[in-house]
Amino acid sequence: MANVDWMIDATEIGNCNCDWGCPCQFNALPTHGFCCAVAGFQINEGHYGDVSLTGLRWIAVFHWPGPIHEGGGKGQIIIDETANDAQRAAIESIASGKDADEGSSFLVIFASMMSESLETLYRPIEFECDTEARTGRMSVEGLVETRIEPIKNPMTGMEHRAQIILPNGMEFTKAEMASGTTKTEGEIKLDFDQTYTHLCRVHLNQHGVIR
Repeated sequence: MANVDWMIDATEIGNCNCDWGCPCQFNALPTHGFCCAVAGFQINEGHYGDVSLTGLRWIAVFHWPGPIHEGGGKGQIIIDETANDAQRAAIESIASGKDADEGSSFLVIFASMMSESLETLYRPIEFECDTEARTGRMSVEGLVETRIEPIKNPMTGMEHRAQIILPNGMEFTKAEMASGTTKTEGEIKLDFDQTYTHLCRVHLNQHGVIR
């Protein structure tokens, strides 16, 4: 149950191991039978109680041995090292699905499907995202490297633009589709090339998606 008033209006880069389109967005099983992903957030405006979160970043790394809804996941949060103690605690609470109504957003659902949450890390985070151009990058030295580019026609090499619209989405209501390449080190090792990516606005509070 939510007991803190909070809000984030953020830009998200989400890159997973599925084919472009991501079956999860259509209530289908993952492309390879299991799900792993990295998601990064730049908070353009936000607060947690009276703690300002504007300008901060975090990245989450996930691995589930099967579809997300079967549980058994492992996750780790990396928070911008420039955050002070109060900001770190606030972002960790939001990213871990705490202080929010049950089932209110993807953060709450992901957290409920975890069997292991690794120690939160505090590192410098590089984050660049141009949603309209479908390009971006996020990096944590020695831990995460993700690069995003537009999907390209395999025959002509021309950029292909697609969007997913989810009026009742638990993460976003509209997202640009792109192609991502990610490699992670540390306790959760991911390595995928030119796979599903969405670039979107994430606008949440303790009750869920703000529409």
